[in-house]
Formats: sequence, C-alpha cells, structure tokens
Amino acid sequence: MSYEIQHQYMVIYLERDRAMNLTLKPPPPFRLDLTVWVLRRVPINAMDSWDGRTYRRVIWIDGTAEPLEVVQIGPPEQPVLRVSAGSRASAKNRAAVMAFLDRVLGLHLDVAPFYHLALQDKRLDSLVRPYIGFRPPRLPSVFEALLNGVACQQLSLHVGIHLLNRLCASYGRNSGGAHHAFPLPEDLANAPPEDLKRLGFSGAKAKTIVGASRAIASGKLNLESLSRLDDASAFAQLQELHGVGRWTAQYVLLRGLGRLDVFPGDDVGGQNKLQRWLRLKERPDHDRVNRIIRHWSPYRGLLYFHLLLDELSRRGLLTSPDAVSSHVPARGS
Repeated sequence: MSYEIQHQYMVIYLERDRAMNLTLKPPPPFRLDLTVWVLRRVPINAMDSWDGRTYRRVIWIDGTAEPLEVVQIGPPEQPVLRVSAGSRASAKNRAAVMAFLDRVLGLHLDVAPFYHLALQDKRLDSLVRPYIGFRPPRLPSVFEALLNGVACQQLSLHVGIHLLNRLCASYGRNSGGAHHAFPLPEDLANAPPEDLKRLGFSGAKAKTIVGASRAIASGKLNLESLSRLDDASAFAQLQELHGVGRWTAQYVLLRGLGRLDVFPGDDVGGQNKLQRWLRLKERPDHDRVNRIIRHWSPYRGLLYFHLLLDELSRRGLLTSPDAVSSHVPARGS
C-alpha cells in the first residue's frame, strides 16, 4: 500500500445566508480529528474544543471575537468540511476564516514527501501508517505559540494548559458563549504581573508574557516577521527575547512558525516518546535526540507530531478511520 495525496484546490461553496457557512474540500487524505488532537494535545484544552465530531474555537474576524465550528462529513479519502462562523459572510470575513483554517488545520500542506520517506523506512512506516490523513497544525499566531511555550516551561503539559485556560477566561474576549478568544497582545499589555501570578504563573513567566505583549502592542516587536527568516535566524532572534530559552524557541519554531524539521530536543515528553518507540534503555538527552533523528530530516517535526499521535492513541483518545467515515450522512438526509 502506498501513500498518496491528490493535489487539487480547495473548493468553497457559499450558502446564501447572513451567517457564514462554508463547505471545503481539502486535498485527500485528510482527518480533522487527528489534526485537532495534535493542535490541542490534551483533553482539558478549553481553547481548542473537540467533542469527537466538532472542532470549536473563538477566533478574531474583523476585530470581533466570533465562534467557529468545523465538522468533517466525508471520509479521509473524500474529505468534506462544513464550517460555520458567527460573522457575516462578506468576502473579507471569508478570507479571514480561510486564512485561519489553512494555518491551524494545515489544509495546504503537502505531506506526500514525508509519506514517501516513511515507505523507505519500515520503522517509521509503522509509526506513520495508522495516522494517514493527519496534517501538521500551527497555533493561530506566533504570539500564541510563544505564550504556550512560556506557560509550559518546566511544567507538565496539563499544568501549562490549565494556566492558558485561566489566562483566556480572564483576558480573552467573550463571543457571547462559554468560550473566550485567546488574548491579543493589547489585552495583556497593561495586565499587572501580580494578576497573572494569581492565575498560577510564576513571577518570571508573568514578566515575560506582559513584556512581550507590551512590545508587540507598541510595535517594537513583530513576531510574525520571523516567518521571513530561516530556521537558524528565527531561532536566534527568539532566544533574544526575555524568558525564552532553547526549548521555548524550538517549540515556537515548530508550533508557531510551522518549521517541520524542528524536533524540540529538550522536550521531556518528546524524549520519553522517542525512548518508548525505539525501545531505548535510557531517555535520550537533547544531543542524543538530535543524533538519533538526524536521518529523518527535513521532517523531524512531523516525527515529533506522530509520536504525539501514537501516545494519544495509546491513551484511547483517538477515533478509528471507520468512525470518521461514519460521519458521512446517509443519502437523502
């Protein structure tokens, strides 16, 4: 069996309605569930909601926090996504929604070369094959990726996500429902560090978050401009930020800038997953991780994501491809 991705443009059908309703046909294969699980990482993530069928998120559309919902109704081989958003279906608003989905769900990314690499490596193939249809997601902004990295520094992922949930509930603007948008830099620029400490952030992390927010809000810092740099240059500039070390910079490169050859070598969770997968006697440190994974370049970040998928599967959090196919509505319904 070979892997194949059909190259085609996404087709967008606009329904005639005041609200925004889109139907997307991303290039197959595609699985929304796998992509969303790598985006959210843990079940407690309140920013990226998933109930087993619908992905929900509050996003920014023309300066307003609006609810977004995405459902996959076609199987991985014939993927169809139904999208609804709370904003009017103007061309500008549609473009904003499409840009968000393209980034966060990796709709435009061609992972076929990675699949071809896996076909030549029996060990990698066994890891990749169960998750055909996954697309590597990116967090909606480099700023959000930075705050994700800072929150999780020297803490478990669950604790870090709890901190981010509290940050969103306290500073993220509400869309009128139960969920909040992720805070913008201007939402946090004037936040007293003591208030962030009361949410559970350390004094150092609170200082980093508020400092970065003020610098971005004032125009002194443009994290999105890092996308124009190569990996090494972007990595160096990230490490110049207060409170950002090697792990956080690599995390932002992968999850914020979509640099798919970056495997955060200091990531303890990643080290543990690599140890389990390769049946190593000891958990590898940063340098050994890089030695082990060097021959999977330029897709080491995709290896990192597939190790996460494998862990999520071991914990029973992923659905089967048959369950995804069952989302297709019956004829005439």
